[in-house]
Amino acid sequence: MRYGIFSDVHSNLPALDSVLRAYSQERIDKYVCIGDVVGYASQPRECIAKIKDLNAILVAGNHDWACVDLISSRYFNPIALEAVEWTKDRLSDSEKGFLKSQELVFSENNFILAHGSLDSPEDFNYLFDQLDAGVTFELMSVDICFVGHTHIPGVFVKDNNRIDYIQEYPLHLSPLKKYIINVGSVGQPRDKNPQASYCVYDSDRGIIEIKRVDYDIKQAQEGILRVGLPSFLAERLVSGK
Repeated sequence: MRYGIFSDVHSNLPALDSVLRAYSQERIDKYVCIGDVVGYASQPRECIAKIKDLNAILVAGNHDWACVDLISSRYFNPIALEAVEWTKDRLSDSEKGFLKSQELVFSENNFILAHGSLDSPEDFNYLFDQLDAGVTFELMSVDICFVGHTHIPGVFVKDNNRIDYIQEYPLHLSPLKKYIINVGSVGQPRDKNPQASYCVYDSDRGIIEIKRVDYDIKQAQEGILRVGLPSFLAERLVSGK
């Protein structure tokens, strides 16, 4: 089985379109989205429609839930909050129902999904270091967990009691180890690489790849500015941070 696994689209349709074009060359059997379809950029409705058309496995992200009032947005910074409120006003009841229907955690064959972590997934905790990852490793009933949320692609690997962090691909999985794979962000990368990030997981061969693809950043920026969202959300796309 070949999975196309991606996260954090954040209403960036040009980035999502580029990733889907790249996936069209990958013989993908099933698509998986690890949350935050909406937020930040200017085309939430179009991105929701694309995800629905993929018939993708989907778990909820914090922006998805904030836009349908399933979590409080008081913890969001002012710019993120402005984008949440803007998005809320533009989603139809059907689109809001779609976002509300997503679970926080999903298991598929030999892997599990959560937007932030398996530790209180409703709190959308970040996995930034080995200490954070250790808690999720202890909660894993399978050997592989895919996450997003930080917008930074990378892999935590647990070998006995040791946890390493790597960013080298392709990754050949070992049956003796456990893995937490952050697939990065389609629509707002934060690892100083502005290219959209996406993952291909070949479960038959035990290989995971994190790949990058260019997209029309100028088009995404123009959309953000045209609808009156904060200019910072457009500017950060160029620097990837």
